[in-house]
Amino acid sequence: MPGITLTLSGTKNEMLTKKCVLLATQITCDVLKKNSFETMVIMRYVDKDDWFIDGKSLNEWGKNSFRLEVTVVDETCSKDQKAAYQKAIYNAMEQAIGNLHPQSNVHVIDCKAASYGYTGITQEYRYQHKEEFY
Repeated sequence: MPGITLTLSGTKNEMLTKKCVLLATQITCDVLKKNSFETMVIMRYVDKDDWFIDGKSLNEWGKNSFRLEVTVVDETCSKDQKAAYQKAIYNAMEQAIGNLHPQSNVHVIDCKAASYGYTGITQEYRYQHKEEFY
């Protein structure tokens, strides 16, 4: 059950939001082997005057940026998958947004199965009681 928070620099843009949500969902499902039905995305926008890198705003840099955080259950994604995910997300955001500052980033958050879940049930419980869910 990946939970994604995607933050983009700039002002809210419905068309860009839809495009980036679809890209983030598709890449997460393809590269990290997750189920799209269980993948959620929260979109945020931060004004370029409020996003700083090395003490300078993105407006001063003349650049765009993004930060994607995805929470997955620990030990469900390999190092190779995470490396491929980093590259795929960065490339997709570069194409969708353009003019990215190189400090735009992706953070894969590995969470213990007993600490993460949905519908009030942890992923650990789901794993231990597979017959109830599958």
